[in-house]
Amino acid sequence: MNYTAEDELLIGRRWDELVASCKRAKICRNEEDWDFIRRAFFLAKEAHKGVRRRSGEPYILHPIAVAMIVVNEIGLGVKSVVAALLHDVVEDTDYTVEDIEQSFSPKIAAMVDGLTKMAGVFNTEASMQAANFRKILLTLSDDVRVIIIKLADRLHNMRTLGAMPLNKQIKITSETIYLFVPLAYRLGLYAIKTELEDLCMKYRFPKEYEEISRKIDDTESERQAYIEKFITPIVEVLDRDNIKYEISGRIKSIYSIWQKMQRKQISFEEIYDIFAIRIVFQALPFPSEKTQCWQIYSSITDIYTPNQNRLRDWISIPKENGYEALHSTVMGPDGIWVEVQIRTQRMDDIAERGFAAHWKYKHATISQDEDELDKWLKKIRNALNGPTENAIDFLDNFKLSLYTSEIVVFTPKGKALKLPNGATALDFAYEIHTNIGNHAIGAKINHKIEAVTTRINSGDQIEIITAETAHPKPEWLEVVTTSKARQSIKSFLKREQQNNIERGKQMLSRQLEHSNVMLNGRVLRKIMPAYECRSKDELYSKIGAGIISLDNLDKLLKENASKKILKFWKLFIPGSGSDPNIEDDNADALPSAGTQQEPEFVIAECCNPIPGDAVVGYRDTEHNRIIVHKSNCETLTKLAAQFGRNIVKEEIKWSQQKAVSYLTSVELHGIDRAGIILDLTKIITSDFSINMRTISIQSHDGIFEGTISLYVKNTEDLNALLDNIRKIKGIESVKRLINT
Repeated sequence: MNYTAEDELLIGRRWDELVASCKRAKICRNEEDWDFIRRAFFLAKEAHKGVRRRSGEPYILHPIAVAMIVVNEIGLGVKSVVAALLHDVVEDTDYTVEDIEQSFSPKIAAMVDGLTKMAGVFNTEASMQAANFRKILLTLSDDVRVIIIKLADRLHNMRTLGAMPLNKQIKITSETIYLFVPLAYRLGLYAIKTELEDLCMKYRFPKEYEEISRKIDDTESERQAYIEKFITPIVEVLDRDNIKYEISGRIKSIYSIWQKMQRKQISFEEIYDIFAIRIVFQALPFPSEKTQCWQIYSSITDIYTPNQNRLRDWISIPKENGYEALHSTVMGPDGIWVEVQIRTQRMDDIAERGFAAHWKYKHATISQDEDELDKWLKKIRNALNGPTENAIDFLDNFKLSLYTSEIVVFTPKGKALKLPNGATALDFAYEIHTNIGNHAIGAKINHKIEAVTTRINSGDQIEIITAETAHPKPEWLEVVTTSKARQSIKSFLKREQQNNIERGKQMLSRQLEHSNVMLNGRVLRKIMPAYECRSKDELYSKIGAGIISLDNLDKLLKENASKKILKFWKLFIPGSGSDPNIEDDNADALPSAGTQQEPEFVIAECCNPIPGDAVVGYRDTEHNRIIVHKSNCETLTKLAAQFGRNIVKEEIKWSQQKAVSYLTSVELHGIDRAGIILDLTKIITSDFSINMRTISIQSHDGIFEGTISLYVKNTEDLNALLDNIRKIKGIESVKRLINT
């Protein structure tokens, strides 16, 4: 089907806009470059002829829009514009990578190939989305521009996501927030990262998005008046010192405001740092940029008193994505803390446009030194060229390399190392060398002996204590934060498990031979439940590791194991427990999707949604059940990013048929006093007739903190309870834990 005359006019206008953008950016050096771009446009237009997007617009408008983002918002050149125009041609039409190579060049063909999704790269059990993402990442070994074009593609898809059905929106936003957002950050594309986050929130949580957006608009005039009041004396000082600068008040993104509200469970009105002041200045040749930044900082702190705990020096040690700036929080007029960001024009370009600006300045200074982005890309390339693992593990490990908050620690000889915030001495050990991590038994942190699992802080000096007899433990996987540490531990444990499996299988075979029994499937099905093992490999591994003793094997073989089988499977079928606070017949109280097929509904243990929570269903096809998660559950986001096809299309609703109690947890902080626990338990058990599962309170230096696990019927009852707890004398804060 051909495009209409109106379609052709619209396509022509968008093409003219792209040409104008290329001219403004001065990316074409000669007529050959222009011809390269024109040929790409006409080939893409012909390839996508008559095809429309879900929104109804001609499909060719999408690659044009991606190319516009590449030019205007990132600042890449001719080859990237051509690849952006052609990025869907091989995937969606009859054109092949070979056709692209013949018509353009091997480099363009390689870039388009990297941008083309590829089915069947990994085994069918792996997530196709994860496999596709790895396919794209493999191009990092050759050309990082492929990743950046993919981010531009994702940005335009997010801008037009409204045309998609709800389950597709959940899948795409989950992929975006789980991987594309941290990837954009890691490549220094801050503006794109921020917009992606806001768009994810707009489609996943539209009500909250609109509410925060409205409140930002409502407070605009008041905020602008304060900003003018705050910057007036700063402007006077900068003008006096003949500094060329731009100063502005930047509003925090809607997503970051919402995240803070969620994390601290506070209202919009309680957030004091809605905006920050940014000073971008033209640096002089001398003294150094670093010195000039500190001079401006000194002038500002002559006016306003700084908070020493909120000083962030990313000039002396830039972030791993190359970000450089000086951030300080100062006490402004009317007792309000205000963040001030100081950066040069070069720093600002890199902060906003990331990779493209990074290379522009690198080439301008003819610097051959490795900077932070170079080091990260080198690390990723090494990982990509390492042993092949399944796509899901690869995806998880790659995400660990996208951490956004860093600390700087030191070796005994004073070498600085960057690690993610929250890293342990064990992460440090593996960062030094895999063998040091594998044989670590402890650490000297600032000359004091600590456990190897101890969390380390910025500025710590660390020495790892090793022993040849020490080996990685499975529980280490729960504490490490870097992909290198996790991969090294997994590799060792996998080798160890394989050895245990072989050893355990031989031990079981020999023991069975003594009883004149052959090792076969029937025997395994009989003894596995007795040893509480879900697979034969688990059984063999535990036998080989000495966890399971075979001393009573003869007795087990003679017994009727049916009762043990029943007991074992009760432990592993979700919802089949016998908790006294939950009615036996749960099915009617669980959410209903209004389908006649009646799959089993299971409450997700990771987030424990309760009636009143917005929920999303994830289909577990293997067990014919739907696992119900809170809509903002991090585990759901990860699942949707990896297995988006399993998100339930229908809206999940809570049934009103039966009053059933659901488990949730709350966190409390306050000033300790005699009788506060008594007051607390009276309100919960007597006034609200709510059963408590556990209560844990710790008190120190007159302050207490703790958690309480409760069985409640719905969010309305829970919120009413929390409101009453807040009225207790000494209670400073009480909130529902986000992940429960």
